[in-house]
Amino acid sequence: MSIKHSLLVMLQQQQRYGFELREEFERSTGATWPLNIGQVYTTLDRLERDGLVKDMGTDEAGHRYYEITDTGCQEARDWFNTPVAPSTPPRNELAIKLALALSTPGVDTGAVIQTQRLATIQTMQGYVRARREADRENKAEDLSWRFVLESLIYSAEAELKWLDHCEAKMSSMARASRSNAPRETTPSQPPTQAKRTNTATLEETR
Repeated sequence: MSIKHSLLVMLQQQQRYGFELREEFERSTGATWPLNIGQVYTTLDRLERDGLVKDMGTDEAGHRYYEITDTGCQEARDWFNTPVAPSTPPRNELAIKLALALSTPGVDTGAVIQTQRLATIQTMQGYVRARREADRENKAEDLSWRFVLESLIYSAEAELKWLDHCEAKMSSMARASRSNAPRETTPSQPPTQAKRTNTATLEETR
């Protein structure tokens, strides 16, 4: 997330001081990513150093206002015109956890998947409720918040599908391993309800 460019875009609209910038950022994103005020002022200092904003002094209340420069405006335009393409894959704690669970004796990877699935479903249901509330209010200024909500919902759906894929792959490999093993009587494990829960939830929320 680029705090630098977010501040520049907000300063394009009008002069602002630090707390105003933080409040506008959290309003636009529905406080999904809380912004530390210290981070705001640290970033403003760097932007001023780089000639992207300038300090306009303080008002009677002691608020220090900042204004974007022409160079800062160009930087903001370039940001909008440049696709977001991370140079390296981001660290995904869930993927790392599952990868380590597979190679760690005594860890039930299926249980790890099910625990995560239930948590993700609950999280997604919260996002869906928030979206419905935004739809009921139908405020034009809530469109930016709705964009954020939709992004979070689609990300949650993608995670659920990926968890289903991981579980199916594990089941397929377990069946292949049993079919290649010497014949012996081994109790089969009952199928989980996880995927049915996931599918029903997705149908309900869409």
